[in-house]
Amino acid sequence: MSGEIDKKTRSTVLVAGGTGFVGRRLAAALDEAGHDVRVMTRKPDGYNGPGTAVYGDVGEPESLKEAMAGADAAYYLVHSLESENFEEIDAKAAAAFGDRAAQERVGQIIYLGGLGDDDDDLSAHLRSRRQVEKLLAQSGAPVTVLRAGIIVGHGGISWEITRQLVEHLPAMVTPKWVNTKTQPIAVDDVVRYLVGVLGNAEARGRVFEIGGPDVLKYRDMLTRVAEAQGQHLPIVPVPLLTPGLSSRWLSLVTDVDTETGRNLVDSMANEVIVRDDSIREVVPFELTGYDDAVRHALEERRAVR
Repeated sequence: MSGEIDKKTRSTVLVAGGTGFVGRRLAAALDEAGHDVRVMTRKPDGYNGPGTAVYGDVGEPESLKEAMAGADAAYYLVHSLESENFEEIDAKAAAAFGDRAAQERVGQIIYLGGLGDDDDDLSAHLRSRRQVEKLLAQSGAPVTVLRAGIIVGHGGISWEITRQLVEHLPAMVTPKWVNTKTQPIAVDDVVRYLVGVLGNAEARGRVFEIGGPDVLKYRDMLTRVAEAQGQHLPIVPVPLLTPGLSSRWLSLVTDVDTETGRNLVDSMANEVIVRDDSIREVVPFELTGYDDAVRHALEERRAVR
């Protein structure tokens, strides 16, 4: 990832959610690019990754002061999908983070949100992502938003659902959302975008949509993961499978908890594809195709087992 940003533009950057699926990769890329990286975590003593661990909890607004003091920019990669009342939790956390960023005069907040048309009947998950965008900005701190759909990479929740369904089932009787269109993106490409908008004057205060080069139905994603592993996966959609039943079905055949599964399944009824590709002019690079992203994710999983 080095070379995405000139090291002469060294910044002090806070990464909230820096121990997560995207965050740990982002922290490594920022560190490699020469930035002073602070990884915000509730357990700093147990952190052994790139950058410096600092204590902070978005649920404890006072803890944000020290973590954010002197930061030029702050990434917000936090969500509470595993909680039943995730909308309320995420709203309070985003408001507190935005308020503190404004008080500390942080020059840029960068938030990874979710794709989906605003005029669509968005799921609670995607509505919450929109609300977080607004709350981060309400105190006046400049916010850059990157909206993504399914992120393909080892350890990502949506990717793990896809991989485990293919791994555990010889055939699938599935809900009708398998015919919904989506635009998956490789996790490495997400990180390139996140690094690329940092300190970028063209990105301040803007909302961007990011996706890979392939627009696919969920069923296509599943069958292509199977093909990458030399499998054949028959899929039979069944319209009567409700979101509630779908989430319980996921919990039986994957290790994703029922609450997280329900929140993600609700979103699968929404078409999540890029309508505005203006990010390509601001942060240009060659995107990774879905099949290559799948192979990389599978290789990474094998390497860490």
